[in-house]
Amino acid sequence: MRLSVMRERRPGESRVALTPANVSTLASLDYEVFVETGAGDAAGFHNDSYRKAGAEILETRAALLDKTDIILCVDGAHEEALADLQEGHICIGMLDPLSRSDRFVELARRGITSLALELVPRISRAQGMDALSSNATLAGYKAVLLAASQAPRIFPMMMTAAGTLNPSRVFIMGAGVAGLQAAATAKRLGAMVEAFDVRPAARDQILSVGAKPIELDLDTSSSEGKGGYASQQDDDFLNRQREQMSSVLAQQDVVVTTAAIPGAKAPVLITEDMVKGMKPGAIIIDLAAERGGNCELSQPDETVRAYGVTIIGPTNIVATLPHHASQMYGRNLENLLRHLLDEHGKLSLDFEDEILDEIVVTHAGKIRAARIRERLSPLPTHAEEPV
Repeated sequence: MRLSVMRERRPGESRVALTPANVSTLASLDYEVFVETGAGDAAGFHNDSYRKAGAEILETRAALLDKTDIILCVDGAHEEALADLQEGHICIGMLDPLSRSDRFVELARRGITSLALELVPRISRAQGMDALSSNATLAGYKAVLLAASQAPRIFPMMMTAAGTLNPSRVFIMGAGVAGLQAAATAKRLGAMVEAFDVRPAARDQILSVGAKPIELDLDTSSSEGKGGYASQQDDDFLNRQREQMSSVLAQQDVVVTTAAIPGAKAPVLITEDMVKGMKPGAIIIDLAAERGGNCELSQPDETVRAYGVTIIGPTNIVATLPHHASQMYGRNLENLLRHLLDEHGKLSLDFEDEILDEIVVTHAGKIRAARIRERLSPLPTHAEEPV
């Protein structure tokens, strides 16, 4: 089975789908691996390291596509990433299926099999393939470092000859993987850390990383959706949450927001009026900026200064840590590729398997993934039946 690693097309995307260590493992499983020249340069993995691991370096994308069965990428949602794939190709990557479902109609029509890592189910067997959690871990870590570098205050308490410096107060909104890692990182830097999540189950997780849970007078019985993600709340719930949250935000030096609903616009947790009530010099890092933002004033990939508060909205913060981000993502892909092999070492798309049934979006000329079919209902005729 032949697989290829493409160079990423999205501007600023510095990650690569496989590292040389992954290539070495997959080559031992009888995968023949091709790498587009320079694919790993930005992450610190150069052509020679791939050659030593057993890969063949190809100079052009056309040569790569001509020689391969499986194409691996990081950002398959970029408009150029899948443009020249041909019938019979299998593409695996982050394809943004819940936000851009309509593009899969065309992939099905072209006879391309697509596997979206965002749809990996949150079950124990699939933990090693969970690229969303890998990304979120690094995003939460880097968000706190970004805040610390921009803040006018230090994080830890210091007792000096010039007097005692009080620790910064850091507040994490959303205690999923990114939020918990942000809380743990801020705690290690010496800050006083508090966190909030609408899911009642998150309270113990917040405590486990050394942060203090903030509890509001809200009915959160329907706050958790499929896969442990927060579910979308109505406007009345969000308005009551904002009212109670204003006094909490007014005390903070740093706020990191991480609340996102898969396939939906991010909920606005911090309004302009709430920003007005915050401390001068406070920092907001909005990790949901790409999905509309948790802060009303956030702008994707921009730094906004309003009412003495600095609001930063990075959209691909994980790409600022390309070496370890690629290492984690490559292991996710490696685990998935191992899973795709049957007992004879042959590629097998077994749709009786829960993992494959969830993540295969298009195959044999039609859209298979139930979650994507629901979003496209009614489907175009050619997407309902094999082409």
